[in-house]
Amino acid sequence: MATLEKLPILPSGHAKMQAELQKLKTVDRPEVVQAIEEARAHGDLSENAEYHAAKERQGQIEAQIIELEDQLARAQVIDPTTLSGDKVVFGATVDLLDEDDKPVVYQIVGPYEADAKQGRISYTSPLGRALIGRRVGEEVEVSTPSGDKYYEIAKLNFI
Repeated sequence: MATLEKLPILPSGHAKMQAELQKLKTVDRPEVVQAIEEARAHGDLSENAEYHAAKERQGQIEAQIIELEDQLARAQVIDPTTLSGDKVVFGATVDLLDEDDKPVVYQIVGPYEADAKQGRISYTSPLGRALIGRRVGEEVEVSTPSGDKYYEIAKLNFI
C-alpha cells in the first residue's frame, strides 16, 4: 500500500486533505468510540448488530486515517502560479478544442483532487496522460470507453 513515490498535489487539495484527516481524528474517531461503548452496554456482543456496525465503521475510519497520513507524508505541494513554460505539466490549465472545435478547459491535478465536472482531471487519467508533455498547437488522441477522442491544445495557463 505505502510507496515512496511522491504525490503531486495543489495547495488547495493539500489543505482539503489535512482538514479531512483532522475531522477523522477529532470528530469521527471519538464518535465511533462512543457508539462502541454504548453498544457494549447493551449486553451480549455476539448478537449485537449495533456493536458490529460500530466496530466495522471504526475499521473504516482507521484505514482512511492511515491512507491520508501516507498521502500527506508523500505529498509534493505544487503551486501552479509559480510554473511557466510551453509544455503541459501538473497544475497547468489547458484550453482544448475537441473534434467539433468546441472549447473544453481542464486543469491537470492529482487523483485525490480530480473532478471532471469541475474541469479538474487527474494526471493519471487517459486524457491527463495524453496531455502531459505536449505543447500548444499539438493534437492528442485519447482512447475512452465511449471511443477515441481527438483534441487540439489551444492555450496553456498556469493559474
